[in-house]
Amino acid sequence: MTEQSRPRIEPVDVDLKEPLKSKMATIFPAALPSPNLYRSVARNESLFIDMIDMRFIGPTGLMDRKTIPSRLRELLILRTCTLAGNEYEFNLHERTISEKMGLTRAEIGNLKNKTVDRTLWPAAELSLISMTDELVSTLSVSDPVFEQACEHFSTAELVEMTQLVGLYTSVAMLVSLIRPETDPY
Repeated sequence: MTEQSRPRIEPVDVDLKEPLKSKMATIFPAALPSPNLYRSVARNESLFIDMIDMRFIGPTGLMDRKTIPSRLRELLILRTCTLAGNEYEFNLHERTISEKMGLTRAEIGNLKNKTVDRTLWPAAELSLISMTDELVSTLSVSDPVFEQACEHFSTAELVEMTQLVGLYTSVAMLVSLIRPETDPY
């Protein structure tokens, strides 16, 4: 590992102490080691515990209120990771939950591309891909893309989906700061 690729903020030890141990157990399966990124954020223990207590972090990632279908949520997360250059988080999801959330291997691979194969996706999902592409690359959504998304989703859903894209964009910033090692999944 080169000096540049070493974590800037080392994760807390995998053998967590209380109260981190019990909090982590509520969001991540005991059979797997907790993600390096989570354990690096846990260097600020009170912030990390607050994030769990407020349900900001959950078993399937950030802000999973169960209001967005799992497949769409995962599509938004993976697309955001690709566009924000967050290979760490993309790999974490790809190796642990993306297929369980309903995406196929082909779809997961396609979301890694700068331009997606439009024949793989139904119109509703294409509208979300277009919206995510614009949000991450320009921090804006054009009227045509917004109107296309409105054909398939309520304004309440679009607000929550936009918030999710923003949160995972901030995760890319955190990964850039921390430089966590790839998790062994």
